[in-house]
Amino acid sequence: MRILTDVNIDWLRWRWHALAFSWLIILSGVWLMATRGVPLGIDFSGGTLVVVEFEQPVTEEAVRNALAAVPGEKAVQRYGEAGQNQILIRLPQGTETEQGFALEQQATAIVDNLQKANVGKFEVLSTDIVGPVIGEDLQQKGIYATIGSLFGIMCYIAFRFRPSFGVGAMVASIHDVLITLSFLVFAGYELSLNVVAAILTLVGYGVNDQIVIFDRIRENLRTNRREPMNVVVNKGVNQTLPRTVITAGTTALSVLSLYLFGGEVLEPFAFAMLVGIITSTYSTVFIASAIAVLLSDRKRSAAPAAATTQAATPARPGRKSGRARAS
Repeated sequence: MRILTDVNIDWLRWRWHALAFSWLIILSGVWLMATRGVPLGIDFSGGTLVVVEFEQPVTEEAVRNALAAVPGEKAVQRYGEAGQNQILIRLPQGTETEQGFALEQQATAIVDNLQKANVGKFEVLSTDIVGPVIGEDLQQKGIYATIGSLFGIMCYIAFRFRPSFGVGAMVASIHDVLITLSFLVFAGYELSLNVVAAILTLVGYGVNDQIVIFDRIRENLRTNRREPMNVVVNKGVNQTLPRTVITAGTTALSVLSLYLFGGEVLEPFAFAMLVGIITSTYSTVFIASAIAVLLSDRKRSAAPAAATTQAATPARPGRKSGRARAS
């Protein structure tokens, strides 16, 4: 089955509109991060996280009252599906230094106070304890991993194709990361190790799509040397459009099912992946290709100008051609 055959769309015609739309989302996300801050998960902020499941329905207020004797600001919220009666209890790492509690003592205090309050029989499903040093170390490693992957991608594409393509790929990857982070902040998800893993996966996914399109553009440049760069890029995007739609569509459907049925733990990961798949497909056409055209056009215009200047340079006085000397 073949779809989208003989497509002839001027994609680069809308590149400035796409850039304005991207800037609007990124600036809105940055403003929200600056005003509210980036919500960090327990992997980066440190603290104690306990998930309990009650045999009978219980309200969040009842659990919060049962933990009143535990020092520190507690976050109590529903977890899992509605009929499972699961409650997530989180204590930030700052509380143990204020009240002399160790992180292990926080988890024990949560269980003891729930048993004393008689809020019902329950079972501890999971306990996560992350110290402040570990959280800070994970945060730094996550940032370094993202920066290192972006730099490595730029160097590979610049070496494999041309420098303008490498710059376009790196800018498009940074664009994808910022857009994904903005939507995570809009939706209220925390930045955790699962989200960082999703972002690194998206960087690789976007580069895979960019390499396919750039390879087709390179082939078209060899066979159509006299055509303008924007025409060659549009032709390459149109020729690879069926592959792009099929790949992005099937991947998005798989991630959507993971988002709908994967549970609370995988929901932020699936949400970041879903946003990133759409964004990376969009940025490959409108961001990476547009920057490649812009830089390539400047290089092409600079080359004829240099050749014209060299041709117009007058010959040095006293030099004569061989034909003149022979006469």
